[in-house]
Amino acid sequence: MSPTSLYLVAHAHTAALRRAVFGGGDDDLDPGGLRAARALVPADPGRRGPFGRVDTCLSSPAAAGRQTAYALGLRPVDEPALADCDYGRWTGLSVAEVGAREPDALRDWLGTPDAAPHGGESVGMLLDRVDRWLTGQRDRGGRIVAVTHPVVVRAALVGALRLPADTFWRLDVAPLAVVRLLGRGPDWQLRLPAPTPSAPTL
Repeated sequence: MSPTSLYLVAHAHTAALRRAVFGGGDDDLDPGGLRAARALVPADPGRRGPFGRVDTCLSSPAAAGRQTAYALGLRPVDEPALADCDYGRWTGLSVAEVGAREPDALRDWLGTPDAAPHGGESVGMLLDRVDRWLTGQRDRGGRIVAVTHPVVVRAALVGALRLPADTFWRLDVAPLAVVRLLGRGPDWQLRLPAPTPSAPTL
């Protein structure tokens, strides 16, 4: 079996993501985000994109993930493990709003991986969820594209590279960023540079 080549793609912008709203990936892509995703597809239909032949496309069940995948010319299948972090009662609020209402709780959540003051998932729980999913993909073989949320891409990098949990907030993943991981035996390798997506061939 060929090694697993896993492309993690952060979904494009939504209006809520631009405002740093917790759970902003549940919204539709905004016009700018949709244009940016579509602009990555080459005008020449015969040109092969950087993903090459895609065996499987998985997506967060959220609208932003699915819409980004379709805009890139992919046919996604929902994967619950790629869902956004559960932000509990903070869902729909901006970071600024939570900081004004619950500054101590926000500091606790940002500074302690196991803290979940909002009643949803802690960063540690998110890391565990994504790591379990990664383990299941490593021996799958073939080329997989997974379109998900920037925080899930962060979590995947922490798990794949076996980084300490407190490095999570030091990884900055922009919308439409692409990370390529190669499954090699019991480990993942980070392949750089990861090309910008443009018209994957299915």
